[in-house]
Amino acid sequence: MGLIARVSTIFKSKVNNLLDKAEDPRETLEYSYQKQVEQLQQVRRGVAEVVTAKKRIELQLNKLQQMANQWDQDARDAVAAGRDDLAQEALTRKQSVLSQMQSLQTQIADLEKEEHRLQDAQQKLSLKVETFRTQKEVIKAQYSAAQAQVKIGEAFSGLGEDMADVNMALQRAQDKTAALQARAQAIDSLTEGSPLLQLNEPSTGDAIRDELNRLKGSTSVSDELARLKAEMGKTDPS
Repeated sequence: MGLIARVSTIFKSKVNNLLDKAEDPRETLEYSYQKQVEQLQQVRRGVAEVVTAKKRIELQLNKLQQMANQWDQDARDAVAAGRDDLAQEALTRKQSVLSQMQSLQTQIADLEKEEHRLQDAQQKLSLKVETFRTQKEVIKAQYSAAQAQVKIGEAFSGLGEDMADVNMALQRAQDKTAALQARAQAIDSLTEGSPLLQLNEPSTGDAIRDELNRLKGSTSVSDELARLKAEMGKTDPS
């Protein structure tokens, strides 16, 4: 299984587990995006580590190359001095260094292949992350818009129910007001012309006393009228 496939499998497993628990899909999308970014960063670190390792081996290879050149020169100097024994030893050392160099060159070649593979994986994963980021923002915007529409719909639905309650309360108030007005009119019609509401002397409950009081009141008025006419110099016609 390649690196991208392994990353994809791990990522899908974690996302599926999160989807079972998440309530807000926007949070899930952000989590998924962050995990992909982390995977991309890991791949980038892998590329950097491979490049660093290759550089170290190349430095070692350069040192070995210098050593091989030095042993070759030493062998030449020994031959010139007639010391074939020393020349042979120098060439033996040179062959050992060349063998090490060959091993390092093989490692460098392997690291270059790994570097290219990781760079290719990095490019593909980077494209996927960017594509996901764009889709994430679109989906988040759509979800937010849908959520706002739902809230508005719920608000209007609640408003309809509230208005129904208001109308019902208003109707009850109008009914009670009309009933109270009708009662007031009925009371007015019943009390209209009632002796209890006339401006007469209060009754004592004694018929004879009431009659005497009325006569007394009538006499008082006649006396007051006669006095007023006398003051004004008027007399009743005979």
